[in-house]
Amino acid sequence: MYLHSTKVDNTTRYPALDQMTDNSLHLWEDHSKSSSMLTLANGFLNDEQFSIIVLFMIYASQIINIFAIIANSFNIAVFVKLGFSEPSNISLTALAVCDFTLAVLYTWSNLCFWLTYHNVRLPFHGTNVSYLTGNAQFPFLSTTVAWITAFISFERCLCILVPLKVRRLITPRGTFLAMLIIILLTFCPSFFTYIRYKFVWEFNPYRNVTILNTVSVNSELAILFENISIVICGVIQPLLAFSIVLICTVLLVVQLRKISSWRMSVTSAKSQQVKPEENPAASSSAAETRISQKEERLVRMVVAIATIFIVSYIPTCIGLLCYVVFDEYNLFGVYRRFYIVSGYVITLGQPISGSLNILIYYKMASKFRIVFLRLVRLDRQEQERHELE
Repeated sequence: MYLHSTKVDNTTRYPALDQMTDNSLHLWEDHSKSSSMLTLANGFLNDEQFSIIVLFMIYASQIINIFAIIANSFNIAVFVKLGFSEPSNISLTALAVCDFTLAVLYTWSNLCFWLTYHNVRLPFHGTNVSYLTGNAQFPFLSTTVAWITAFISFERCLCILVPLKVRRLITPRGTFLAMLIIILLTFCPSFFTYIRYKFVWEFNPYRNVTILNTVSVNSELAILFENISIVICGVIQPLLAFSIVLICTVLLVVQLRKISSWRMSVTSAKSQQVKPEENPAASSSAAETRISQKEERLVRMVVAIATIFIVSYIPTCIGLLCYVVFDEYNLFGVYRRFYIVSGYVITLGQPISGSLNILIYYKMASKFRIVFLRLVRLDRQEQERHELE
């Protein structure tokens, strides 16, 4: 299938996209490239293998996305119940909202592709419209998740490195403003996509109906905005946020080991002292130890969240580097099949990470666990016992 373009009213149309057979997975194929390169690129994945892999990834992604939507819905509900007096609740709520939105967009894009593949006659071009309403926002929203995770990790580092000053540095209002700034700088630039592309109603001669489609605006300003937003928000910012999360996680792990060693030495020394009620100073020290243990549990929870994020985000970093290094690694290039398959692998990482967070909160945060059990009505007996008391 050749990719022809025609200019109409300062826009570029791609009629070849509308000529796609409904069950075709060979979208936007460009045979103007060298035949030897195409043979090399397609030799590793023939038509049947490519179709099987993509469909399997779509089904797997859809199952994970549905679980991520349910899990993050509970996360948001629980954090709202807990309130936002603690700065950590604000940042964790923002993280849950972003993970929830990503899962919804993934589900929408997969559904459009699946319906198109199975010959469902949609009132819009499934591939093009789903790109503009879903896929185009993925890199920007994923970057938002990365920066929120970086902020959470950095906040915990401050709590350990400067515990006496962190209360003045990290406040609920400051955290809320930080979340707004992160969203404005990472996700909002995705709306530049609608300068480069726009929706149009056009007649489809192969279906003899008018459907919603998209066109590409062929202006230098629109292309410039798109390129700048992709480079800054789609490449530089994600890699920088990933680096911050990695550095902060390493620092947190090192500090946790030091705290654990210190606590063991303090506990050993206290075991040789008199009872707390006989020594007020010892009682006060024990209270401080309990507070330290509570802080340590929160730090461990953040380390677990950051570790899962790092593992799930490594494929994204590799994909971004390949996109920068290899000119033909894109949706219109010779290696488009590798780009599509690797793209589905990358998109599996984010919903998996967002799905596992609820397990971490439930296991490591006692307040979250209590509110969650009340929310799903699993602690009725315990509630009745407390009411009787």
